[in-house]
Amino acid sequence: MAGLTLKRPTRPRALISLVPMIDVMLILLVFFMVTSTYLNLDMIPAVRQAEAPAPTAASGEGSGGTVMIRLGADGVPVLRGRAMPGADLTAVLAEVLAQQPLTQVIVLPSGAATTQALVSVMDAAAGAGALRLRVIRLEARP
Repeated sequence: MAGLTLKRPTRPRALISLVPMIDVMLILLVFFMVTSTYLNLDMIPAVRQAEAPAPTAASGEGSGGTVMIRLGADGVPVLRGRAMPGADLTAVLAEVLAQQPLTQVIVLPSGAATTQALVSVMDAAAGAGALRLRVIRLEARP
């Protein structure tokens, strides 16, 4: 008599479920979102704090003022309501900064302004000697 072999049915392989891992990842995501600090991404400092000189009480200069430069979609910087090309802007800023070296220069670019126009305004401010230079992004709220 020939050998009789019995074949047992093979059990299907156990499937690895990804549901527990997804649950843990979602819990971690919520945890990190709740515990993280929200940064003010609308202000990008253009000069490092270490480069700016610390104000001293003996200097009498105070904290300085603020100069706002609006950059329109046409790429022309506007300072105090007047359009100023690059050379004029540098001269006016140098005059203001000569009186108050710690004056903060804020550039407000339009959403349609080109990056080259923004860089040109920042170069003009740096050439005038601005130590406190910031770029603030303006957005229309819905």
